[in-house]
Amino acid sequence: MSERGFSGGQAGSPVQASPQEMVERALELSRNDGCVVLVDEGSTANLRFAGNTLTTNGVARSARLTVISIAGQGVGVVSRAAVRADQLAGVVAAADAAARDAQPAEDAGPLVEGTPASPHWDAPVQPTDIEVFQTFAPALGDAFAAAEAGGRRLYGFAEHSVNSTFLGTSAGLRLRHDQPTGRLELNAKSADLKRSAWTGVSTQDFTDVDVAALGSSLAQRLEWAKNRVDLPAGRYETLLPPSAVADLMIYLYWSAGARDALDGRSVFAKPGGGTRVGEQLATLPVTLSSDPGAAGIACPPFVAAHASSRESSVFDNGLPLGPTDWIKDGRLEALMQTRYSAGLSGLPVTPGIDNLIMTGAEGGRSLEEMIASTRRGLLVTCLWYIREVDPQTLLVTGLTRDGVYLVEHGEVVGEVNNFRFNESPVDLLGRVSEVGASERTLPREWNDYFQRTVMPPLRVPDFNMSTVSQAS
Repeated sequence: MSERGFSGGQAGSPVQASPQEMVERALELSRNDGCVVLVDEGSTANLRFAGNTLTTNGVARSARLTVISIAGQGVGVVSRAAVRADQLAGVVAAADAAARDAQPAEDAGPLVEGTPASPHWDAPVQPTDIEVFQTFAPALGDAFAAAEAGGRRLYGFAEHSVNSTFLGTSAGLRLRHDQPTGRLELNAKSADLKRSAWTGVSTQDFTDVDVAALGSSLAQRLEWAKNRVDLPAGRYETLLPPSAVADLMIYLYWSAGARDALDGRSVFAKPGGGTRVGEQLATLPVTLSSDPGAAGIACPPFVAAHASSRESSVFDNGLPLGPTDWIKDGRLEALMQTRYSAGLSGLPVTPGIDNLIMTGAEGGRSLEEMIASTRRGLLVTCLWYIREVDPQTLLVTGLTRDGVYLVEHGEVVGEVNNFRFNESPVDLLGRVSEVGASERTLPREWNDYFQRTVMPPLRVPDFNMSTVSQAS
């Protein structure tokens, strides 16, 4: 889909309306008690490759308008893509009518009061384009040549996007955030396609991606895989790399809603009522946190809720976000919640934030150092097809993929068959025996939805590989 901005006028001679103009005009048109307007302008550039050859590249633009109208305690939400200026009145009228017809919203409350507009509110949108790969593309070509010379095939894609969010409210807010997001997924296969290895990275602009180092790492894993070792299901000492840890911790984070805990529907519910905030979940000093200003993984510093849910509220739009500890030194510190749920729980207001950071004690070792100190255990590349089994314990199941390796006396001695695993990220925290050095990483399973993570490798003494899998 390629939708360019907002326009009006006669066909063949569009008159462009800026996102800022759309916000102001929509607020003027609303006739109800309150109004929130969100405009999202997005742009994406991508490269795709297979068999050491670039296959496609392209760019796309998109635009979406969301009008949230408030009539008393009723809320009406209308969201449309590629709205023209001459269609704006109809969208606002539809939202106003929906609000007047709506039942009272349980999370109804005053809108966040206005503050000075974002300093760059009036600046034009700067979309991404194919030039973002200017230094990356030649390095990728060199990686293709190295792979070809080594009898390997590289497959994957690189994608960069910029999403500009404009938020205006009848309470005076005028906020803006421009979010760059980039990811590279790289898969190497042997010439006979029987051995496979995966790696991925998250980046803001592709200037910090070391393609040669990634290619060398994949080549090493394919060499490890030349020796095959079959193992039965069971509990194994397992080294989880940052990518796999990210997938598990993201799912824990998504499941950490205060409403579900208060209603007894999650692992964070206290038996007999209330939440487990304040309980010790890990014996090691593990901290799981979010920070909209974190270097390299910065994200929106304010709430931008397009609709209300159990973890978000349209009435919280524009609420400032700051550094938040979810787990601190192993202790459950906070759950994701709105102003409404905070009133129910008696806990501080802690809305969700679009990044996640996990750290342990200072001086954590690298994954390579952890491998070197392993007497016997498994090294997992990544996790795949993660699905929830039991919300009361947050038990999840999934598969290993693209490389599980046997480590003996500090060295990788071969590739092992894949497994299905059954684990709870919460229970796992209480069993972790080592937390390594944290680094920026890309989750494998969830990177379509959540890419800004900093995670450590973990040593788990008894990771549950429940059955042998035929997946490759």
